[in-house]
Amino acid sequence: MTAETADTAAIPAKAGPSLGLLRLAEAVSIPVGALVVSAVLFALFLLAIGKDPLQFYQLIWTGGFGSSFSIQNSLQRAAPLILTGLAFAIPARIGLTMIGGEGALVLGGFSAAAIAIPLVSSAVPPPLTLLIMALTAVVTGGLWVGFTGWLKYARGVNETIASLLMSYIAIAIMNFFVEGALRDPASANKPSTMPIGDAYRIGAIPGTDVHWGFAAGVVLALLLWVLMSRTTFGFAARMTGGNLRAARAQGLPVGWLMVVCCAIAGAAAGLAGFFEVAAIHGQANASLVAGYGFTGILVAFLARQNPLAVIPVAILFGALAAAGGVIQRRMGMPDATILVLQGMMFVVLLVSETFYGRLKIFQPKATGERT
Repeated sequence: MTAETADTAAIPAKAGPSLGLLRLAEAVSIPVGALVVSAVLFALFLLAIGKDPLQFYQLIWTGGFGSSFSIQNSLQRAAPLILTGLAFAIPARIGLTMIGGEGALVLGGFSAAAIAIPLVSSAVPPPLTLLIMALTAVVTGGLWVGFTGWLKYARGVNETIASLLMSYIAIAIMNFFVEGALRDPASANKPSTMPIGDAYRIGAIPGTDVHWGFAAGVVLALLLWVLMSRTTFGFAARMTGGNLRAARAQGLPVGWLMVVCCAIAGAAAGLAGFFEVAAIHGQANASLVAGYGFTGILVAFLARQNPLAVIPVAILFGALAAAGGVIQRRMGMPDATILVLQGMMFVVLLVSETFYGRLKIFQPKATGERT
């Protein structure tokens, strides 16, 4: 027997739980632990200001999942969060920290409302009008964030700063036109574009009060999971995100991958803007700047940039938003209470990132040693 054969024979046939199971347990346990720690810290905050933590969390459950109405309200509020969560998660898979989902949502929604003005006035059939609005929002959002990805690759511009600044520019563009050339004269108190009208609004999923944006978000999350986990494109994107230098050495089209991932992200956020206009507001105005793009970052962080995990996490945050009104009425607390809780979650999640790969419980253990 050679030394190599002896070494091989000395390796145990079973070395404990598989690496895949350990990684899955780690990916689930650390975010859940971060949520628990956030809940405890916020409970201490509530005690410090003289409020009952048990009542607070009970009201979150009641307002988010306590009735059929609450569940549907949570799902409706989750719709834009699924799409903006994907807008952060997809670039993150390739190693980019894009926080421009808010701008793409706003600009996508505004472009959809703007293109609807001549279509509605010309009595174009509603299905065709809505299709054109959706395509306009998707293309606008995709080009907006895709340009940020191009800046990163071609000019070395920091994508986080660039995407944040592009968001402010997008909001400024919307305000410029909404308060100027495209302003509806009837919108005296709140500058808005012309309303698209009830005939051009997107209805609810049959049997529910939840608009079709939620279904679109779920379907898109499934498609993007397949794209990023089961295709050569997704493998190339993950390889680029894991080691940019190695990806270049293997001849992968790094620049193209970056731009495409960013364009997909912008398209998802733009689609969220379309549904906000076509299903919720019926026109473009300052209500589009609701912070969904930034909450989506927290959703994607908690989901570990997994498109499938984005769905339940977005529903959780939709439930938090849905419970805000109940908490305000029952406990006399301001609307910003939920934002404080979300901020605390974000900080704890950032800290929890340092535990990945460091906890011994999630490290593979061998049951034998080489001789």
